[in-house]
Amino acid sequence: MTLVPVIETERLRLRGFRADDLDAFAAFFAGERSRFVGGPRDRRESWRGMTAIMGQWALLGYGLWAVEERASGALAGAVGIVNHVGWEEPELGYHLYDGFEGRGLAFEAALAARLHAARHFALDRLISYIDPANTRSLTLARRLGAVHERDGALLGKPCQVWRHPAVAEAVPA
Repeated sequence: MTLVPVIETERLRLRGFRADDLDAFAAFFAGERSRFVGGPRDRRESWRGMTAIMGQWALLGYGLWAVEERASGALAGAVGIVNHVGWEEPELGYHLYDGFEGRGLAFEAALAARLHAARHFALDRLISYIDPANTRSLTLARRLGAVHERDGALLGKPCQVWRHPAVAEAVPA
């Protein structure tokens, strides 16, 4: 049974997570960079996180995709729609693993996910919760055409809420 639609872009394949993705997933979540997306966490908690991602697809019909670099087949990160208990509304979330930053892959993946969410899940004008210290995420949100809507809190921590444009209006550079 396939729960997760596959999306292909020029350089990426957005797909469901597989059990053999655990090493790359756990390596990212063991590091300090994961602090902006719920880490650091150990391998067992990483496994629970990966299975929770797949559970969201089963329960809600949308979720995070694994971002695979098509040329190498390597797992490069995750992108998609996050809607945990306590979220005000569905969020466009994204993160890349070490070695995949600085090449526009997050932008490419986020655009594809945002377009698919609007067209197939009726989720448009998504938000992104961003830690004010996460300068890479803030830069990407701006590049995607999102605007700072308000300051807020998520899980008891300060964040900024960034609103993405309607897909019909979005013409990012």
